[in-house]
Amino acid sequence: MTDNIKKLLGKRIKEIRLKRKLTQEKLAEMVDIGTPNISYIETGKFAPAIDTLQKIADALNVSPYELYMFEALKSADEIKNEMFEALEKDEDLLRLIYKIYKSVKV
Repeated sequence: MTDNIKKLLGKRIKEIRLKRKLTQEKLAEMVDIGTPNISYIETGKFAPAIDTLQKIADALNVSPYELYMFEALKSADEIKNEMFEALEKDEDLLRLIYKIYKSVKV
């Protein structure tokens, strides 16, 4: 389980780093750690220490908890497939989602 969290955290950090148009080298410089350490964190080989995690969050201009928002890692197609599978299995869920959709549809 912890290996999976390390990998998801690493993917999330990489995703945000790329959105900010930062290289691993630049992020490492901002956090004051070696570039290989950023690579190890992004691949899930290492979990950052709490203080390093805070520095990474600060460098990426996000709150530390945002680094753990893993749902953002799913593509739109993955989300659609997951939703369709759930809706096919549960008619009550389908009706509930439809009501929500109708209430927010503009």
